[in-house]
Amino acid sequence: MNVTHPTRRQMLRTTLGIGAALSVAGRNQAKATRPEPVIEWNAHIFSPNLEKYPLHPKAAYAPDVSIHPADPLAKYLQHLDEEGIDRAVIVHPEPYGDDHRLMLDCLQREPQRLRGTSLFYPKDPEAPAKLVALVKKEPHIVSTRFHAHRGKENYLDTFADTGVRALWKQAVDLGLVIELHIGPNYARQAGEAIKAFPGCKVLIDHLAEPHMGTGVEFADVLDLAKYPNVYMKLSGLGHFAKDEPYYDSALSFTNRVIKEFGPERMVWGSGSPKIVNIHMSGYSERERAMVKGGNIRKLLAWN
Repeated sequence: MNVTHPTRRQMLRTTLGIGAALSVAGRNQAKATRPEPVIEWNAHIFSPNLEKYPLHPKAAYAPDVSIHPADPLAKYLQHLDEEGIDRAVIVHPEPYGDDHRLMLDCLQREPQRLRGTSLFYPKDPEAPAKLVALVKKEPHIVSTRFHAHRGKENYLDTFADTGVRALWKQAVDLGLVIELHIGPNYARQAGEAIKAFPGCKVLIDHLAEPHMGTGVEFADVLDLAKYPNVYMKLSGLGHFAKDEPYYDSALSFTNRVIKEFGPERMVWGSGSPKIVNIHMSGYSERERAMVKGGNIRKLLAWN
C-alpha cells in the first residue's frame, strides 16, 4: 500500500490554519465575555475662570461658579475613578449657551474617556450651521440638547417650530442623539417631532422631570416608549426625592418607568452606579450592566 505523507509545507499550512482559527475563536470568546463598561451620561463641568469661560448673555440661569475648583475636569475624573466609572458623556451646561469652549477643552484633554453634548438656540436661524461647524471641529460631540418644560420656555415655543425642526433634522443628518430635557407637558409635542424623523435616536433626560407635570401629562411620557429609538435616562431623582444617595422613596415610580421602556432602553447618569442596582434589583446582572453603560456604548457605537 502506498502511503502519501504530508510535506513539511503542508504541515506548516495546517498548523498555521489551526492557530489562526484558535486565535479568532479566542478573540470572539474574549469579546463575548468582556464586561460592559460603566458609562455615565449627565455631569456638567463648570469653571470658576469667567474670563476664559464666560457665562452666556442669554443664559437660562447664572450659577455661582466660584465654588468650583480651578481644574474642574480633574475633580470630575477623580469622581469617576472613585465610583468605578469607566467613561462619561459630559453635558454642556445651559449657562454657557452656545459657547462650547469649556466643553471642547475637556474633550481635547480626555478624548478616549469622554464624549460631549451640545446646546444651541432653536430660534437662531444659524443654529444648524453652528452645529455642523462644532461637530466638524470636535467629532466627539455626540448629541444636541433641547430644553422645554414649565418655567423654561425661552428656548422654543413648540416642537413644531421651524427652528426646532431644522436643528433636529441637522442633528439627525449628523448621526447625533437628540437629548430632550423636557417636562411631561411637552411629551406629546416631542412625540410628533420624533414621528417626523423616523429612526432618530432620542434620549429623555431626568425621567422627564415628573414633578413638573401632572399624572395625565406623564402618561404622554410613557407613551413615548412605543418608539423603539427612544431611550429614558435614570437620573434627576434628586429633583423630586430627598432621600439621597439612592432615593429609595422613588422606587415605585422608577419601577413603572423602567418596566415601560425596558432595560434595553434605559441609561443611567449622576451619583453612583449603585443607583441602578437598587432601582433594578429585580433584573438580571446583564440587564443592569446594559443600563450602567452597555446601552450608551451601543447607542454611540463607542467600542
